[in-house]
Amino acid sequence: MSENVGRWLRDEIENAILSYEFAPGERLDETVLANRFGVSRTPVREALMQLDAIGLIEIRPRRGAVVIDPGPHRIYEMFEVMAELEGLAGSLAARRLDKASREAITATHSRCEQSASAGDSDAYYYDNEAFHKAIYAASRSDFLQEQCAQLHRRLRPYRRLQLRVRNRLSTSFLEHCAIVDAIFAGDGDEARRLLRTHVGIQGERFSDLVASMATR
Repeated sequence: MSENVGRWLRDEIENAILSYEFAPGERLDETVLANRFGVSRTPVREALMQLDAIGLIEIRPRRGAVVIDPGPHRIYEMFEVMAELEGLAGSLAARRLDKASREAITATHSRCEQSASAGDSDAYYYDNEAFHKAIYAASRSDFLQEQCAQLHRRLRPYRRLQLRVRNRLSTSFLEHCAIVDAIFAGDGDEARRLLRTHVGIQGERFSDLVASMATR
């Protein structure tokens, strides 16, 4: 089973959970999922373990995988903390930027431009993920990088779904451009502010995300 197919399977199960096709409290049967997606039980089990790690499901003794609903308030709280962590990473990156970090940010930013121009929200999500990870690495704080990566994984389904809101791809990329300019200029305060705004989700953006979850 290739990495791309495994990622596709995880994303499909993820989509079904976010759209409430699989309802909170529902048990996900490995055999049923394997038949539905035309794969063996092994990749299904691996996908469920990944979803358990980010809190979308819970693997329970004698019950197996059960869908969890974190609720809008919990999701908002996670985005709130993520915004602060990313802001700190951007601020440190601006202060500690070296040649290798600059090249990594530039390369991932270019890939984001390509997928945004193509209007491919799923491809943009993964390019966007690489872009943010390049900023975490540029902070040169191993602990901060670990914390950012951990929470980023937990928010992955919601960040991916959010990118499907109309005009969000182009807006997100324009925000990236300003973030890159601030980091490359060594302006830590501006990089922090821009990343907090970019990642933080409130008002209309939060309403759009909740609506998307209900209508997928």
